This record gives sequence, C-alpha cells and structure tokens, in this order.
Amino acid sequence: MKTDEETIAVWFSSGCASAVAAKLTILKYGKSHNIRILNNPVIEEDADNIRFLRDVEKWLGLPIECVFNKKYPLCSAVEVWEKRQYMSGVSGAPCTLELKKHARVQFEMDNDIDWHVLGFTSEETGRFNNFVTNERANTLPVLIDAGMSKADCYKYLQDAGIAPPVSYANGYPNANCIGCVKATSPTYWNHVRKMNPDIFIERAEQSRRIGAKLVRYKGKRIYLDELPEDAKGLPMKNLDFECGIFCHTTIAITTPNKQGD
Repeated sequence: MKTDEETIAVWFSSGCASAVAAKLTILKYGKSHNIRILNNPVIEEDADNIRFLRDVEKWLGLPIECVFNKKYPLCSAVEVWEKRQYMSGVSGAPCTLELKKHARVQFEMDNDIDWHVLGFTSEETGRFNNFVTNERANTLPVLIDAGMSKADCYKYLQDAGIAPPVSYANGYPNANCIGCVKATSPTYWNHVRKMNPDIFIERAEQSRRIGAKLVRYKGKRIYLDELPEDAKGLPMKNLDFECGIFCHTTIAITTPNKQGD
C-alpha cells in the first residue's frame, strides 16, 4: 500500500452510483493518491449484491475492503433491531447507526483518511452540500463534478458489461436491504410482500413484537400486518430512502415506545 500520499476512502454501498464513483475516483486520483474502496456488509441485502461487489472489484482493479462494527460481527440488521428493541421511527434506524456509522468510526480510529467519496449524483447537489456542511467537509463531489446522474451511472455500468444488482430488476428503488425499515410507503411494503413474502412476514412479526409501526397509511402509522394488500402510496420510482454510510441518524433508544410515531 502507498504510504506517502493522501488517502481517499470510497464508500461502496453495493449500488450503481457508488460503484461508478469508485471508478471515476481511481481514474482521476489513482496516480496521485492512495485509494481504498470500503464496504459495510449487511446480510439482509439481496445475495446478488455479493456477485455485484465481486464484478465491481474486478472492474476497479482494487480490493473492496470489508468494514464492520466489532459489536456486530454478523453484520445483521435483524440482530441490531432485536438487541436495541427499536427498528425505525422519528429518531431514524439503528441498523444504519450500528452497521454503517459506528463501523466507519471504528475504521477511522485505526486508519488515517484524508478524503471521502460517496455516491452523491448530480441531482443530489443540495444533499451533498448539506452533508459537507454538517457531516464531512473533506468529501469529494466526484459524480457531481462529472455531471453524472443516477441514470448515467446505471448506463455507465451497463456499457462496462456489469449487470447492476438484481434488486433494481426486481423493481426496488435501490440495492438496500430487502424490507428496509426506513421505508414507510405502502407501495414499497406491498412490493416486498409480493416479491419477497418471507421477508415481509419476518418484518411484520418482528415489528409487531417490538412495537414498531413501519408503514404510513391514510395519514397514520400502522403495523405491517394491518396493511391492506391493495394499499398504494407514491410510485416506487419516487421513493428515496437509500441507506448510505453517512445517513444522518440520531437514535433515541431511551424512548422505544415512540417508534414509528
């Protein structure tokens, strides 16, 4: 590994945008910086994400390193929800906090990172500016500078001969965990019920037991097992709850009865 140059950490989230961000970072900074590609594994993601990661790793020509929270070596969101007795609500989602943010903090305690790169695309300039102001000032707008949209990233991968994660083909808006507890749309949850009924049942059982009303229907939060099968909300293409490593969350676990309020 290079040791006499600044280090750029590219956080690969198993999605198209972060994959292209990694490629462009290597092309732009590879000769002048030490590039490290980092991934926070979560076992509740679709198994095809592992295939995608391996394809991207070969394409990049650099290893994709696994970064996980030492408290949760299984990298399981279900385990986090069970231990914290909290799934999602006004205070965010503890899976992001534990499996991504705390994993990143532990990694940075042991590694010197000068710059970060995430998959902020051209249509997310406002989100990027907010992130730089409130979270990480040393973040490079690689995709924004290149004028790359989410659709551009998808096509860039296709042109490179890399099939995107199967989650996209299955109608999901991102490559997050199947049954992402940040989602509140009845459209999304009924899509999970149709495409992955076993996961829907698992989320419904755990959320009922913990007391987390994950879906919003007719203006109020309800349990998944109360959701009518024909209920609809926003179209899937308009949903945006992508789970990134620096997703801003403040988890108020001291008030678990307020889940999903």
